[in-house]
Amino acid sequence: MTTIFSRIVKFSIAYPVTRGMASYAVIWPTGCLIQQVAFGDDEFDLARAARFGLFGAFYVAPTLNAWLTVARYLYPKNDLRSAIIKALIEQVTYSPCAMVSFHFGMSLLEGKTVSEAKKEVEKKFLPTYKVGIIVWPILQVFNYTMISEKNRIPFVSLCSLAWSSFLAYMNHNNKKKDKILVTK
Repeated sequence: MTTIFSRIVKFSIAYPVTRGMASYAVIWPTGCLIQQVAFGDDEFDLARAARFGLFGAFYVAPTLNAWLTVARYLYPKNDLRSAIIKALIEQVTYSPCAMVSFHFGMSLLEGKTVSEAKKEVEKKFLPTYKVGIIVWPILQVFNYTMISEKNRIPFVSLCSLAWSSFLAYMNHNNKKKDKILVTK
């Protein structure tokens, strides 16, 4: 058993994006399930949680790894000034793309058409971005100044537990209203 664990550790060191992918594969669906419990869904929607896991692991983690690599190259220092600059740049580059991709990608994973996915983005991007622009700069300044480089993606993925619950709410909130309107 120790050799299997040591191989996993060696693999994650050799391919650091895999740690983020593994984290997001667990944390994002967990955030989705937390949202379902918090808002009183009658039963778990495991398919929705699985979509969150797929999107988190195979899209968010690799793109976040790429962003952190670029940010580290552009601003290699781990001082407060560089951290603030990286966090602010992230809010005008990575974050908008990530939020558009989330709403668009989740819509496609739900089986919606491209035009329906575009409507989801138009409706939900700005409210999501307004919350993200308050939350993420603070977390990222902390991440860039206090967390070691090798643990930045796992740290962000832990922060993403709350964020993915919020995204699950944003993704699902109108669906519940639509369901109520249809049954009335």
